[in-house]
Formats: sequence, structure tokens, C-alpha cells
Amino acid sequence: MGKQTLNLNDALYKYLLSVSLRDTPLHRALREETNRLEMGMMQVSPDQGQFMALLVKLIGAKRVIEVGTFTGYSALLMAEALPDDGRLIACDVSVEWTTMARRYWRQAGVERKIELRLAPALDTLNELIAGGGAGTFDFAFIDADKLNLRDYYERCLSLLRPGGLIAVDNVLWGGSVANPDDRREATVAIRRFNEFIFGDTRIDFCMVPIGDGVTLARKLG
Repeated sequence: MGKQTLNLNDALYKYLLSVSLRDTPLHRALREETNRLEMGMMQVSPDQGQFMALLVKLIGAKRVIEVGTFTGYSALLMAEALPDDGRLIACDVSVEWTTMARRYWRQAGVERKIELRLAPALDTLNELIAGGGAGTFDFAFIDADKLNLRDYYERCLSLLRPGGLIAVDNVLWGGSVANPDDRREATVAIRRFNEFIFGDTRIDFCMVPIGDGVTLARKLG
């Protein structure tokens, strides 16, 4: 048994996908179109997307909120994992990127499950809380600007029911969080968030080295 997580080189990662990724032509098309964008690196990895879809199914989620939708890959996979009466609220500010997202959601037949909110995510989250949404969501995925990470987390924690789950992306930040010489604003924000959540007694949590690192936080009752 290994004493630490196995390092995935290109060959091993290719093998992992070949025996675990249940892909579709539509999923691949969205990833490939996104990869051609200048900001294509912001897309979650396919194994991470499948992992989150499985989490949605495992907890029996019906209400999901996503902070940072980009071109819609993660929202697509989570919406496919939701039951017919499930609902996903997608928060983003880009018309360009989410226009692509909606095109793929429509092709996949899940657009009716997704409510796109084009506004600053904190505004949307605050509106949901003010409208009585606290404690009504099952799952939240945070993948947006890092300087507001703690604020997104606090709002999502308020919106979750007890036992609900938050997934926070990019918590390893390409390894930069472990480099004390990296003092970029985003790196410092993620590092501080990681330290904060480690001591947050309102949750159970685990940091998973998938993709760029994902922290899973389960809200306690």
C-alpha cells in the first residue's frame, strides 16, 4: 500500500481515463471547443467532472448551485446526474462563455434543469438567501475568482441543508500553494482559505488531489 497519493504521469493519466471515463461525443465536443479558447485551461478535467456527477447522485441531490459556470461542462455533467425534477442554478457573468454552455445544455436535453443567473455571484447568492433559500440546497460547486472564495463559501454554506456538500475547486492551484515564495493575490487567497477550512468546525471535509485539487466540505447538522 502506498504511503502517499500516486503521482500521475501522462501515460498513467491516459490509462486512468481509458478505463474509467464514461464519455460521450457531446462531452468531448464541449471540452474540445473550450480548449480552443484562450482561457480554456479554466475547464475542469473530465475525471473531475465525472467525480462531481457521481457525488450529486450519491447524496441524492435535487438542488445544486454552481459558482462559476464558464462554458458549462461541469454544469452539464451535474445536470445530467440530477433527477427529472432537479434544478441547478448556474452563476456567471460572461454572456459569451455561457452562450456556448447553453448550446450544449440544449443539445443534451438538460437546459430545462438549469437556471442561468448572469450577475455577480455574490449578488445571486445573497438574493437566494434573502428569498428564503437558506438550508434548501443539496450541493454547491465553487469555481470562480479566488479573491472572493471565502465569501462564496460562507454564502453556499448558508444555502446548504445539513448534510449537504460543497466542492471547492483549485485548492492546490497547480502546486503554488506549497511555495511560500509565491505571494500572488490568488495564491495567498487560496492558501488562507485552505487554512481556514481546516479549522472550520461547522463541517466535515476532505481535500482530494483530483484535477487542480478539490475540497469537499459536508455541512454538519
